[in-house]
Amino acid sequence: MRTRITALVVALALAAAALGTGLVAVGRDAADSAQVPAPYALQAQFVQVVRSVAPSVVQIESAEGLGSGVVYDGNGDVVTNAHVVGSSRTFQVTLANGKRVQATLVGAFAPDDVAVIRLDGARPKAARFADSSKLEVGDIVMAIGNPLGLRSSVTEGIVSALGRVVSTGQGTLPNAIQTSAPINPGNSGGALVDLSGKVVGIPSAAAVDPTFGGSVSGIGFAIASNRVKDIASQLIRDGKVTRSGRAYLGVRVGDITGNGVLVGEVIAAGPAARAGLRAGDVIVSIAGKPTSSATGLSEVLATLRPGQRVAVKIVRQDGSEATLQVTLGELPGG
Repeated sequence: MRTRITALVVALALAAAALGTGLVAVGRDAADSAQVPAPYALQAQFVQVVRSVAPSVVQIESAEGLGSGVVYDGNGDVVTNAHVVGSSRTFQVTLANGKRVQATLVGAFAPDDVAVIRLDGARPKAARFADSSKLEVGDIVMAIGNPLGLRSSVTEGIVSALGRVVSTGQGTLPNAIQTSAPINPGNSGGALVDLSGKVVGIPSAAAVDPTFGGSVSGIGFAIASNRVKDIASQLIRDGKVTRSGRAYLGVRVGDITGNGVLVGEVIAAGPAARAGLRAGDVIVSIAGKPTSSATGLSEVLATLRPGQRVAVKIVRQDGSEATLQVTLGELPGG
C-alpha cells in the first residue's frame, strides 16, 4: 500500500510538472529565490518597470499648468506634449527625486502635440524608447506621470487599438495608440511603457463624451513612440520640424451649416491654389471621404501622404459642382 501511495504521489507530481502549476521562481534580489504563483511574477514585473522608468519621468510646471515629461537623452532633453508647454519658453521641472530645476524650450510641433525642453544643469537617467510598430492590440502597458500633481503615479491597462486618428485641441494625431490605462489631467507628456520598461508612447488625451462632456474612463490616446522620436530628434537638431511627413492642402477653412467646409483663404502657391481652389468654395470630400467639418477635413488629411494625388469635390459659390485633382504638399513645420 505504501508503495502504491508513493507511486501515486510521484505520478501526480509529474502530471503537475507536465501541465504547468503556474509556479515560477521570482526574486527581488539574489537571495530571494522562493517559488511564487505566476500572478506574482507579473506583479514583480510591474514593480521592476516602475523602478526602471519612474526616474526618467518628470513634472513640468508652465504658465499652462502642470504636466509630465520623459527624459529623452543624456543631454537633459525632455520630451512632452506641445499643449503642456503652451506658449511658455521657461519651465520649473521637478525631477523624480524631488529636486527642482529650471528648463527652457527647445522646440514644439503643435500638429503632433510634441515638444522638447532642456533641463538646466541636470542630467537624469534617459528613458529607453521602443519600436512602436511592433505593438499589438492586447499588449499590457503602464502609464507613468503626474496626474493632478501627484508625482510618479502609475496606472495600468492594455493597448486597446492602434492607428487611431484623434482630434485634440492642438490638432489631429495620426496613428495614435488607444489604451485602457487611465489618462488623467497631468498625465499628458508622461510615459506609456511596455513590460520591458521601454516607452511605447506619450499620453496626450483622454476621450471626451460628446453628449455630456468630461473624460471617458478607459479610453485614452498616446502618440506612438516612433512618431515621438522622429519629431523630437528634428526639434533637438534644428529647433523646428523640417520634415513633418504630413499631408498639406494649403487652405484655411471654417464650418458651415450644411454639407462641407467653407474655404476662407487659399494659401498662395500651395497645393489647393495650384489645383484651382478659390476662397468661397465649399469642400465636400477629399479622396472620396466626406469633409463635413473642419475637424473632419483635418482627420481625412491625417490619413493621406505628401505627394499623393487626390480628388477634391467642391461646390462653387454659384452652386455648381466640380472635382479637382490636387497633389498634396507636406505640412510645414517651421
